[in-house]
Amino acid sequence: MADDGLWSIGELAGHAGVTVKTVRFYSDRGLLPEAARSAGGHRRYGPDALDRLRLIRSLRALDLPVPDVGRVLDRQDALEDVIAGQLREVGSRLAALRWREAALGLLRDCAPEERADRLRLIGAVSAPPDTAALARFWRRWLPARLPARVVSAVLEQAVPQPPADPTPAQVLAFARLHAFVSGDCVGTERGQPAAHRPDGGYRPEVLYDGLGETYALASSELRSRRPPHEGEALDSFVSAYACAGGTRDTPTFRRRLSDQLAADPRIDHYWQLAAELSGPSAPTAGAAHDWLRAALDIQVARQAA
Repeated sequence: MADDGLWSIGELAGHAGVTVKTVRFYSDRGLLPEAARSAGGHRRYGPDALDRLRLIRSLRALDLPVPDVGRVLDRQDALEDVIAGQLREVGSRLAALRWREAALGLLRDCAPEERADRLRLIGAVSAPPDTAALARFWRRWLPARLPARVVSAVLEQAVPQPPADPTPAQVLAFARLHAFVSGDCVGTERGQPAAHRPDGGYRPEVLYDGLGETYALASSELRSRRPPHEGEALDSFVSAYACAGGTRDTPTFRRRLSDQLAADPRIDHYWQLAAELSGPSAPTAGAAHDWLRAALDIQVARQAA
């Protein structure tokens, strides 16, 4: 250290255990301000530069980008935000790696004749995957002009989230689900359930408001492995259709509803793949709908007998 109490760039580098090039790099980017310049124009640093340089190295060891390091140095309260952002980024990277690992395992363990098809399916999905294509499918499937809150509630129930640590089978299920919704799926008016059609007399927003709670009741029955039966869930299901159609819940209405639902187009393949992705502990809305339909059919058949 010179008589003025300042260090040269080489002295600072030696005390910190880094190269002169490293000190110059951080100085040039404004992270390590110099205290003065020598008569020859060389950089001079005060003793506090050593602590600042060590802090910079600690932050960089966590792989923080240089701009984030600058934010932390300028504002002490910025560290919490930077850490939170880095944790999100690391989580996303880990999710991508887990997805890739499961996808590679799927390709490794399949029969050679299946490999090309599975590679095509997997290649169409990002890692980690997102559910934008699934959400678009449901926006096409749902009746037009539903309130945003109703659409949001339906998407929450109908769009399965990819697991954070997927198995190879779940990777395949999601890839097939993505291919299904990205293809030429049923989505025209002729392929819609009767309750979606403008001339059907239904108020779809009322129907879907009621179905959300109804599916939750049926899902509880499914998790308990109870067979379809009469009760609160079925009554809530029928009431949702009756209220949406502006009519009363009567035995005649239940018979008509049973016939209508039997004739509605189905997307069983979607729900099958969604179930493979979510697992048995999380019944899909499709499984809940099928349970309720079966309960209604049983009741109608019993009354007819």
